Amino acid sequence: MSRSKSSHRWLKEHFSDPYVKKAQAEGMRSRAAYKLEELVERDRLLKPGMAVVDLGAAPGGWSQWVRQSLGDTGRVVALDILDMPSLAGVEFICGDFREDAVLAQLEALLNGQPVDLVLSDMAPNMSGVDAVDLPRAMHLAELAMDFADRHLRPGGTFLIKLFQGVGFDDYVRALRKRYARVVIRKPAASRKRSPEVYALAQGKHAAPVG
Repeated sequence: MSRSKSSHRWLKEHFSDPYVKKAQAEGMRSRAAYKLEELVERDRLLKPGMAVVDLGAAPGGWSQWVRQSLGDTGRVVALDILDMPSLAGVEFICGDFREDAVLAQLEALLNGQPVDLVLSDMAPNMSGVDAVDLPRAMHLAELAMDFADRHLRPGGTFLIKLFQGVGFDDYVRALRKRYARVVIRKPAASRKRSPEVYALAQGKHAAPVG
């Protein structure tokens, strides 16, 4: 079957992408690692010894970058519905974060350890229909925020991918009740046409404000 014009266009754009080339040259699993690199380094989010949870981790670019940045210190726990080839120093759970059994498995692995940084790059399989995609994406975002509510230590940081549209403003308002500082970022490695942005929430309150 011949490829469509849009498929050819995507392949041409993908392989000419400077971040794809950089990832290949540096042995990174995905170009997404450079989104995280910019977001983390701008605000100095990582410190030696931190416990980090990476939600929506596959194919592993974020976990790989965090593990390399932490060196031999700290802990990286990753989860995704898709399987992911193992990474040295990364504990991985393959499962659907929307299922209680998978969440229980993640909580058991943490075994009560407070988390310093929760990362979420989760996204549903996009259909191209906003009325379908946005509610699915927002549901995952709500689950990630609930997880951070329970497991992120006071003062900790939550970084999450969001899609602008219905529910976005309400979600950001909810973050502002939970964290001392909330900003919206769009890293250079995020494609301009993509509706994705990243909400960075720092300084988790002991209890939601207001």
